[in-house]
Amino acid sequence: MRGGRRKPPVLAEISGPAPGEARAWSLRRADLEALAKLRAELAEHRAVLVGGEEALAGAVALAAAASAAGRRTALLECDLARPRLAMRLGLSPAPGLHEYLRWEASAAEILQPLVLAGPAAAGASQPLVCVVAGRPAADATTLTKLESFRHALAKLRGAYDLVVLAGPALDSGDGSLAAIAAEADTLVAAAAAPNSSARTLRKALRGLPVEARGMILVGRD
Repeated sequence: MRGGRRKPPVLAEISGPAPGEARAWSLRRADLEALAKLRAELAEHRAVLVGGEEALAGAVALAAAASAAGRRTALLECDLARPRLAMRLGLSPAPGLHEYLRWEASAAEILQPLVLAGPAAAGASQPLVCVVAGRPAADATTLTKLESFRHALAKLRGAYDLVVLAGPALDSGDGSLAAIAAEADTLVAAAAAPNSSARTLRKALRGLPVEARGMILVGRD
């Protein structure tokens, strides 16, 4: 299915961080178990885009779960217009993808390893590698259409078993989502629980050049 003719199935329901609480790096066992089915669904894919109103929370959870299961995983923040990953995970806000795409930073300079916490993270053999968006970009669509964006993703594909792309909201309207989706193997929509209406979700997914495999519902503690 391309373009979202039907509503993707719910493949995982996870808890989300409480407002103002910086604990996204602490992997809880219940969330790890909830994401097991989704990880199995995505096993054949190397680059997975997570988009939607809870894209960042869903992408962090999926990447952390994959890393905890022993897969070499990279988390790439692609919402260049509204960077949030650095603040969420306590990482350096720059340099990031934005600076790399403008040739202001090298690949080695934008990789930030994150050691997962919590008892469920015991299976991780290596840190989760994160690439934050960097400083906010007013021309996010233009940047994600550059050859340097495709080159960056290709290098991550070659170095890691799984690359999770944290995309912009499905209804962001800036045009960057379609450009990012064109480089991904599949898409997972992340929505707040209870989830969005089927009609709204189908409209948001319509026309994207990638299959929507399923959904992650993110709750609030």
